[in-house]
Amino acid sequence: MEKAKVYFTKEITPASLIKIYEALGVEATGKVGVKISTGEPGGHNYLKPELIKDLVGKLNANILECNTAYGGKRMASEDHLKAIHDHGFDAIATVDLMDKDGEMEIPANGKHLDVDIVGKNLANYDYIINLAHFKGHAMGGFGGVLKNQSIGIASSNGKAYIHTAGATRDPKELWEKLPEQNAFLESMAEAAKAVHEYMNGHILYIDVMNNLSVDCDCDSNPEDPCMKDIGILASVDPVAVDQACIDKIWESTDPGRDHFIERVERQNGRHILPYADEIGLGRREYELIEID
Repeated sequence: MEKAKVYFTKEITPASLIKIYEALGVEATGKVGVKISTGEPGGHNYLKPELIKDLVGKLNANILECNTAYGGKRMASEDHLKAIHDHGFDAIATVDLMDKDGEMEIPANGKHLDVDIVGKNLANYDYIINLAHFKGHAMGGFGGVLKNQSIGIASSNGKAYIHTAGATRDPKELWEKLPEQNAFLESMAEAAKAVHEYMNGHILYIDVMNNLSVDCDCDSNPEDPCMKDIGILASVDPVAVDQACIDKIWESTDPGRDHFIERVERQNGRHILPYADEIGLGRREYELIEID
C-alpha cells in the first residue's frame, strides 16, 4: 500500500499556510469551515488570527469551534463568544460555535464509543480544514489534528463522553468517571474517525508546530514554549500528519525536546497513533515532502 504523503515547510507565515494547503492538491469546495482552538483566556500559545486569516479568507470559510466541558471561560456559549471576540477571531471571519444551539449524534461504532456527540452545525458544512496547533497536553500527552477533530468538534456533552470512554455524557460527572488512560486515547481516535467518516473524508489536515508548550491551548496558565518552532505539516491523512509531528519532536536536537517528550510519555500519548491506524482512520507510514 502506498504511503501517505505529508507535506512540510519550515516557514510559519500566512503565505506558507496557503502554500501548504495548495500543496495537498485538493480543493476544499462548497461551504467550508476551518476548525481551530480559539484559546482559553489567559493562554497565549494558540494560533493567532494574523496567521490564519489569509487562508480562511481564501476559502471564504467560517471558523469552527465548540464549547468546552470543564470549568473555565469557554464552557458557556456567552463566555466563549466573548473569548473569541477578545482574541480577535470574529474580526477575520464568521465564527460558528457549532453546539451553541444544540448537538447531534453521529455513528462511531467503536470499542468504547457507540456514537460521537458533536455540535449540530457540523451538518451545515461540505468541507473542513482541521487546522491544529500541535503542542503538549496534560491529559492526552500531545494534541494535534486527532485531538482537534475528536475533543474539538464534540459538544460539551460529547467531550465528557470521550473523556470518560463512554461512561457519561454529563460534564459534571467527567472527573469522577475518568477511565484508564489508553481507553481515553482510543476514544479520541474513535471520535476522530466518526467525524472523518461523517464528512466522507472531506477534511484536510494541517498541524502548525509553533509555540511548542507542553500545555494545551485549553489551559488558562500554560507553560511557555520549551522548544523552538519547527514548521507546518499537512496531509489528507490525520494519522500520518500527527505521526510526522511526533517524529519531528523525537528527531529534534532542541534542548527542550526532553521536557516535551516527558509530557507525551507520561500520558502514554503516542498510543493514539497505532490505535487510529488499527481502526482504519489513517496510516502511520508516510512520505515526508518538503516544499521550501
